[in-house]
Amino acid sequence: MKLGVFTVPLGGMSLDEACAYLAAKGVQMVEIGCGGCPGNAHCDAEVLLNDEKKRQEFLDTVHKHGLQISALSAHGNMVHPDPEVAAAYEKDFVNAILLAEKLGVPVVNTFSGCPGGAPGDKSPNWVTCPWPDDFSHTMEYQWNDVLIPYWKEKAAFAREHHVKIALELHPGFCVYNTKTLLKLRNACGPEIGANFDPSHLIWQGMDICACIRELGKAGAIFHFHAKDTKIDPINCGLNGVLDTEHYGNEINRSWIFRTVGYGHGAEFWKAVVSELRLVGYDYVMSIEHEDSLMSVKEGLEKAVSFLKEIIIREEPAEMWWA
Repeated sequence: MKLGVFTVPLGGMSLDEACAYLAAKGVQMVEIGCGGCPGNAHCDAEVLLNDEKKRQEFLDTVHKHGLQISALSAHGNMVHPDPEVAAAYEKDFVNAILLAEKLGVPVVNTFSGCPGGAPGDKSPNWVTCPWPDDFSHTMEYQWNDVLIPYWKEKAAFAREHHVKIALELHPGFCVYNTKTLLKLRNACGPEIGANFDPSHLIWQGMDICACIRELGKAGAIFHFHAKDTKIDPINCGLNGVLDTEHYGNEINRSWIFRTVGYGHGAEFWKAVVSELRLVGYDYVMSIEHEDSLMSVKEGLEKAVSFLKEIIIREEPAEMWWA
């Protein structure tokens, strides 16, 4: 397993500067945003697709520091009910797949997206309960009329271009837990899998190792985000986990994102790494730093230092005792 970093927080640096900084800290892989929510500070997919020389320079910049690219990321809502919004995300996502093929990058990370609740809606509608019956009808429309047809087409497109699609299980979108990821994968094809990010599952009350076991047995974990979450027992006890307070209003939130080790300790993360190995995942742990209590460099460096002691790098030995 390799140690990686999602480079978005380093967008103020050039790609060369970011790679040099990360390589010096012992990082082995980089996940690079190329559009959508992550932006394209280090990778403008449209430019690189149309310029072979710049594309090679891009690869050379990463490789000269001894790094590999774990994934391209173009998170967005391609099924947004506003056609203009959807089209912008769609363009970035398609370009990410095309560029990943040309670069030899096996995975593109994104979200499942969330449609409106009915034809003609203007905003996405994330449903969290089945009743009143309106909500159940909304989910039927979203899945059967929008989500499954869209992702069937994109799974075929990814297959054609030899790329896997890793969906981040993220509340606010239709794929947000184990069941919804497997539902979409079973309906659309094995090109659909997970960018497994524990931080979004922790605050939903999910058992991280159990989720890894279930998705891993299905061969559905394509990429992994190393990000932590800390539950605030006072605010959560008062208001539950569905929290719409701004992320910057930390003291009043039910939970906040933390750099790894600051939401859960070494015992938790050792169990996570071991479970990943049990199910055959041996790719990357890509640090996504969104800890609002830390600076960019301190948050990244603490995460790198913490995971260096946790991650299992070598192949297991033969059982000399059995």
